[in-house]
Amino acid sequence: MPDLLEQIRAACIEAKVEPNADSISQIVRSLYPATSHADLVELVEEVLSSINGLGPLEELLFLPNLTDILVNRFDDVWIDRGYGLERTQVKFSSESAAQEFAKRIATRGHRRLDEAQPFVDIQTDTGLRFHAMLPPISSSGVAISIRTPLRISLTLEDMVAAGNLESETYQALCELIHEQKSFVVSGGTGSGKTTLLAAMMNKVRTTERIVVIEDSAELLISHPHVVRIQARLANSEGAGGITMTDLVRQSLRMRPDRIVVGEVRGKELSDLLLALNTGHKGSATTIHADDAASVPTRIEALGLLAGLPREAIHAQMHSAFDAVIQMKNSRDGKRGVAEIAEFTRSPNGSVTTQPIYKPRLITRVA
Repeated sequence: MPDLLEQIRAACIEAKVEPNADSISQIVRSLYPATSHADLVELVEEVLSSINGLGPLEELLFLPNLTDILVNRFDDVWIDRGYGLERTQVKFSSESAAQEFAKRIATRGHRRLDEAQPFVDIQTDTGLRFHAMLPPISSSGVAISIRTPLRISLTLEDMVAAGNLESETYQALCELIHEQKSFVVSGGTGSGKTTLLAAMMNKVRTTERIVVIEDSAELLISHPHVVRIQARLANSEGAGGITMTDLVRQSLRMRPDRIVVGEVRGKELSDLLLALNTGHKGSATTIHADDAASVPTRIEALGLLAGLPREAIHAQMHSAFDAVIQMKNSRDGKRGVAEIAEFTRSPNGSVTTQPIYKPRLITRVA
């Protein structure tokens, strides 16, 4: 079934048709012309039920390069395909239908979504990251955010071919990997941080072991020696949760050459800094920041939340990370690298960043 589903996905995209019973029937007929009518009906029903069950949002999953589906209210649906947000004509029949849809998805993830628990954050079996919030917390109606996983693992070469990386930028990124520099990929939501990080990890030597730690599985790394570990939310009774901090600590016992944290956003920063100060050169993470100069401040804030003294944060930050790769603002309409900067330490002990490469200048900055 997975192979057939991918065939049908590809055929729908190529033919630019909506994935409904009629179109899927025609596709199945073309792929398997000897299928009997009874088998055809059963197969179409099975395919439709297996394509995530997202109701009116289903057809959007077939769009190439889709990263996000955003429902602001039942009749206001937007998508992101890497070129900024686009409004769609897709809508639910009513507010109640949209809320019932959100509750059904939450139930599949063994979570509650009701008046007592008006928001939920889960990852579906198919890899979709699903977040929903109900009124009155969401005043305009149910708000749904769906992050879709990458279907293929992009390489840096793919990005050069697509025009998202200049050749000089490509060479600078390859140097960071080959010289085992530890780095942070920073940028806003939808700027392509995860995609670039995965593509860079694809360039790691095959003799190295990569341990990937994520809150939700998003990094698609094509490498022969990758171990993936993922955090887990507590159940409805508040038990069974596995935090990112737990996983960073456990990763040190897994003989990693490089530790990759999908995104650092909490107290796990403390353990990550400690880990990178004991070796594991060439490790990496992503972080939300508007520009490279803001990254040290952002790391400091997370370190303070973890209970570290400011002086210790800056000392460990300078030893742990070598460079920041800043992504372009997604509002610019095209993803790519805005600049590469290095961590430097001032005489007073504070860490700042200094640009060492800006693609648009095509020159190294002294």
